[in-house]
Amino acid sequence: MSTTAPPPQLEDLPDNPDNPQRSRDPSEETAQQMKLSVVMPVYNERKTIRTIIDRVLATPHEKELVVVDDGSTDGTRDVLQEIEKENIPGLRIFFQDVNQGKGAALAAGFKKVEGDVVLIQDADLEYTPDDYPALLKPIQDGKADVVYGSRFLGGGAHRCHLFWHYVVNKGLTLFSNMLTNLNLSDMETCYKVFRREVVDRLEIESNRFGVEPEMTAKIARMKFNGAKVRIYEVPVSYFGRDFAEGKKIGVKDGFQALWCIVRFNLF
Repeated sequence: MSTTAPPPQLEDLPDNPDNPQRSRDPSEETAQQMKLSVVMPVYNERKTIRTIIDRVLATPHEKELVVVDDGSTDGTRDVLQEIEKENIPGLRIFFQDVNQGKGAALAAGFKKVEGDVVLIQDADLEYTPDDYPALLKPIQDGKADVVYGSRFLGGGAHRCHLFWHYVVNKGLTLFSNMLTNLNLSDMETCYKVFRREVVDRLEIESNRFGVEPEMTAKIARMKFNGAKVRIYEVPVSYFGRDFAEGKKIGVKDGFQALWCIVRFNLF
């Protein structure tokens, strides 16, 4: 007499996370083994530099922190030299003789990284390392090659100020999206995270803040094995400064960003 086999129980299904015999996603092991490289360009941030370094080093990730001082003149270099003497594991500090701009500092830092994932961190406390888990998750899950941390998606604390700065940011992002065919909400964000393979193929040419649209344009065109780079956005908190508090980007940088959007997308 034939019998019908009982239906499989939920715990027996191969894709059920509670089943120890389930097939493993290769990205799970990769996530556990990933080393994070944080690149921090610095220019005249004497008041905040020690605090942001401490906050980055306190994050619970296997990591290195690569700090590039871009010719600071306000005493930041003195603070960094004192920190350097402490021989903190995982912290490497480099000094550029003259101020060249954020793009030049990032280019120098990218050449020094040793990790599997690279994250850009400003030194001014406008962005918090508390957002690292959200920024890293799409890459750790094997879904993304690049992650942008958007100040405009909601989900975190935001200081309400500088309306026209917001308008310019949104306008630059819109113009960039028109030429890259992306639908980013915040192209100018500091928080950009890359798989190491992406960084290795980025050749930065912009010395100043034009590096943001330049990287976006080059990443939008980048392919691996014929497939486009996968770009994700996640919401982040933003504790913006005003110009009296040391904000550096100005009107001239906005016009330069416009030119860089055109230059790196059309030429």
